[in-house]
Amino acid sequence: MRNVFSVSSINAYIRRMFSEDYLLRSVQVRGEVSNCKYHHASGHIYFTLKDASGTLSCVMFAGRRRGLSFPMQNGDQVVVTGSIEVYERTGIYQLYASRIVRDGVGELAERFEMLKKKLLEQGMFDAGYKQPIPRYVRTLGVVTASTGAAVRDIVQISKRRNPYISIVLYPAIVQGDAAPDSIVRGIRTLDALGVDVIIIGRGGGSLEDLWAFNEEKVAEAVFDCSTPVISAVGHETDVVITDFVADLRAPTPSAAAELAVFDLRQYFSDLDGFRKSLDDAMQRSLLLRQNELKRLGRELHHLSPDAVIRGQRVTLDGAWTRLDQLMQRKLETSRAGARQYDKMDYLIQEAISKARRRADAGGHLDRLMDRALADSRHRLELSAGSLAHLSPLARLSGGYGFVADSGGKAVRSVKDVREGDLLRVRLKDGLVETTAQKVIPD
Repeated sequence: MRNVFSVSSINAYIRRMFSEDYLLRSVQVRGEVSNCKYHHASGHIYFTLKDASGTLSCVMFAGRRRGLSFPMQNGDQVVVTGSIEVYERTGIYQLYASRIVRDGVGELAERFEMLKKKLLEQGMFDAGYKQPIPRYVRTLGVVTASTGAAVRDIVQISKRRNPYISIVLYPAIVQGDAAPDSIVRGIRTLDALGVDVIIIGRGGGSLEDLWAFNEEKVAEAVFDCSTPVISAVGHETDVVITDFVADLRAPTPSAAAELAVFDLRQYFSDLDGFRKSLDDAMQRSLLLRQNELKRLGRELHHLSPDAVIRGQRVTLDGAWTRLDQLMQRKLETSRAGARQYDKMDYLIQEAISKARRRADAGGHLDRLMDRALADSRHRLELSAGSLAHLSPLARLSGGYGFVADSGGKAVRSVKDVREGDLLRVRLKDGLVETTAQKVIPD
């Protein structure tokens, strides 16, 4: 009698068969999404993949939702990566999804990441290979389609910023199978012409439309180009491989023109600013030099022989003035002494007269008068001696003189005189100028 199995046993056996099949552990299935339901409570996504002749039940658990980067809807063409397993309770097999991408995009994205990783390991993204964009570009090379918004924007913006710039356009194919080779030829042609900067790019589009700029041969042409290259592909959110290899990445073709071509108006404005700064600096420097010249002129005038002689003359005149004032004060003192002497003599004479009158009265008065006369004469002689000692005229009258050199400086020693020196001797009644014939020390 044949064995009879339970439903659970059959379902378990089938589950084991599915789990032991290596192919079903990781499989990619392409199809159209239908019956798509997001379970709000659990977070799971239930949907069906279908094609022209079949359907397949699928589920993506909430824990795998990171593998879905877009809101999936019915009708989407997708590629689901996951495993085929049997739900033992119902005996239904289904695809348990771990990653879901749009059909066509998944392969391209994978190729993009693989090429990006390869070129990164080769060092083609290294900043050390980046060339600086020249500030003043005279000849601009452009590799893009000859028609379209990209080339119009680049030309208009470049001419507006610098009307004198020369633009060399290489009309390349930027979409399709022939695009990579066309872009490579354009880069190498403009590089050989010796332009200052090359812009490669095109307007926006889908990932498939921009794919020519993700080809390895295009990346290598950009890397090998000796002319600085600006990558300007698509819109700001679009990223291609040439953005990483190029010397500079621009978010749009218009932005690339602004980055490559300097603004001539700003150049003239900067030039005016530099000219003004230079004029101001020259004026400040000239003012400093003028002030320095005036200061040196004053110092030179002060140190000139004429100024020195004038200063010495003023000093000499002052010395002579002070000497004359001193002599006048001495003369006035002598005259005052002489007047004092006359007054004392007058008093003595009066005293003698009185004494004589009194002497007539008796001999006793004669003796008194003689004693008083002797005392007065003694005091007079003492006063006269003091006055004579203090009077410069008395010294000069006694054969002395005030000897000075030609500069008016007093001569106090024979060491101050040399033979042939001019000497000035002031006597009581005048000045004698003489020449030293011989110097004889004691």
